[in-house]
Amino acid sequence: MTVTVANTVNWTIADLEGLPENSNRYEIIDGELFVTRAPHLDHQDIAGNIYAELRTWSRKKGLGKAFITPGIIFSETDAVIPDIIWISNEKLIKFTDSSGHLTAAPELIIEVLSTSEKDIKRDRQTKLKLYSIQGVSEYWIADRQQQLIEVYRRDQGILKKVMTLYSSDQLISPLLPDFSCQIIELF
Repeated sequence: MTVTVANTVNWTIADLEGLPENSNRYEIIDGELFVTRAPHLDHQDIAGNIYAELRTWSRKKGLGKAFITPGIIFSETDAVIPDIIWISNEKLIKFTDSSGHLTAAPELIIEVLSTSEKDIKRDRQTKLKLYSIQGVSEYWIADRQQQLIEVYRRDQGILKKVMTLYSSDQLISPLLPDFSCQIIELF
């Protein structure tokens, strides 16, 4: 009897240096490499709408900043590019490296779901777990097919789903004082 042992590659951020610079996104979660193409135009439009709402609010309040597709390096084997984040000024100053990447969890991360099952699973399971472990306070998943937003908030050290917001609902957050946005406007 022959036993085959599969060697698994444990990817690190150093390995990303050798990959081609193209329209692909390279992310590493727990040493596993994920490669995605440029998202659908509707995906980008929704991400842009959410970013615009957060940016407008951030400029008025001055408490932090919103970013679209930032690089976040949690560790050598965990580096992601979420669709949108919001980070407080204090964390932004303290946890930005010389290359302009974040090195700690922002308060809020937003992912817009793509249509492939593997991408949906990554956002709803793999990234949810990573963001929970890394200390993200709030995580929004925007589902463009169903035009809804699932809101996860930190509860006893874990991100837990607290609500699903539909087109007629208003999006607010305890992280963002006086922030308010109609869901339908995002889609």
